[in-house]
Amino acid sequence: MVTAYLLLALAADPHVVIETSMGEIELVLHAEKAPVTVSNFLRYVKEHRYDQARFHRTVRMDNQPVSKIKIEVIQGGPSPGTPSFPRIALERTSVTGLKHREGTLSMARDGPDTATADFFICLGDQPSLDFGGQRNPDGQGFAAFGQVVRGIDIVKRIHQSPFTLQKLSPPVVIRRIVLTKT
Repeated sequence: MVTAYLLLALAADPHVVIETSMGEIELVLHAEKAPVTVSNFLRYVKEHRYDQARFHRTVRMDNQPVSKIKIEVIQGGPSPGTPSFPRIALERTSVTGLKHREGTLSMARDGPDTATADFFICLGDQPSLDFGGQRNPDGQGFAAFGQVVRGIDIVKRIHQSPFTLQKLSPPVVIRRIVLTKT
């Protein structure tokens, strides 16, 4: 159900700030091109489900030994045990026209139409995450829905943080995500 809060936020491309223990990351959300994904993300923001969340994963060229198609991203989401809203439909990049480039915000998923709350930010261009890309065997890609406009240096610092396998150790705390302007 779309609330008045979400309708206002979707009226223009809203901006959010991810406040982390390492600094702030500001993003513009592409509400017109990816309305389902942006509405879903803002629902988690509005309900404070990203408060005290974490960036928990860094995917780097040096920690994907079995992946034929390598990517570079950081992944975040609510703390374990935080309830999720229902899964959303995948807004494919072939429909939205958005691409996975440096600083793109996108939804994590297991299969088509399975995204809930986890998201990732791209380091460098990642065309294998677009529709038709080969990162996932289904070729459906991921739902890009935003872009870093300030704080890419923080994204890069998180990406270079200590990890075990791909798990950040320790995770980088997301204090909260706030809607800053519409």
